[in-house]
Amino acid sequence: MFEDRDEALDRVVRHLRRPVAIDPTFDRRVMAAIETPRRRTIAPWLAIAAVVATVFIGRAWLTGAGTASAFRFELVAPQAASVSLVGDFNDWDPHRTPMTARGGRTAGTWTAVLPLAPGRYRYAFLVDGAEWRADPRAPAAQDDDFGTPSSVLTVERS
Repeated sequence: MFEDRDEALDRVVRHLRRPVAIDPTFDRRVMAAIETPRRRTIAPWLAIAAVVATVFIGRAWLTGAGTASAFRFELVAPQAASVSLVGDFNDWDPHRTPMTARGGRTAGTWTAVLPLAPGRYRYAFLVDGAEWRADPRAPAAQDDDFGTPSSVLTVERS
């Protein structure tokens, strides 16, 4: 059994040791291709980039994409010392959109106005830096697997 294996191995080794014939002009052709300077022009690439940019900018301008509308967010929280608006539009950062108490803190109505481009946004209110509240006047968002309540706002193109 092992004798056949040795014989097969010997045949493979003999085959691999055979000299390989290489075209004598191969080296000359490779070196000529490497040494030949190629003309590279950037003009066609710039033209393509200009056309693509024109299409995207023109499309956004014609459809009104990117135009933002101002939205007022309100929460009635008379006992709150601070309220922040957090959501997809500000990376859920409570420091980026603090809300102001309309009529002073005793009035209890907290507001923030944000320009929002067309799209769908999840958001919530963070009361006193610890309590997450959904907007009672907006549709509730699906559970986010963290157990925090949030709401959904869909901004349509105008």
